[in-house]
Amino acid sequence: MMKKIVFFLLLSFSIAGFSQQSNKITTKKCIPKKGYHLKLIKVLNDSRCPEGVTCVWAGEVSVVVALYNDKQLLEEKTIVLNSKNREENIKWFENYYSKKIKHVRLVPYPKEGVVVKEKNKFIEVVFQD
Repeated sequence: MMKKIVFFLLLSFSIAGFSQQSNKITTKKCIPKKGYHLKLIKVLNDSRCPEGVTCVWAGEVSVVVALYNDKQLLEEKTIVLNSKNREENIKWFENYYSKKIKHVRLVPYPKEGVVVKEKNKFIEVVFQD
């Protein structure tokens, strides 16, 4: 019985230690009345190498994001998510969040033979602990 309790406690701590805070930027969210808000307008292209496939390069994804402040549209920006401009993208997103950002990515990641509807795609902003 004691082994089960210790195992459960260790499992709980390890799960808590690996959890990360994140924010989802979707196409569906209503714009709040106060503050900055980002909304995914559309995915322009997604050339990321699907899981289960061997590719020459990792690829990239281009998205259009709308920036609102107090329900007013300030800007629509095309963002290219790839390894080359990772830091530039993080800096842009950090202008609108009060936390440090670890990474920004389009989710879900493509898989060979699986088609994901546009409405099920979102930008995930993962914050540093």
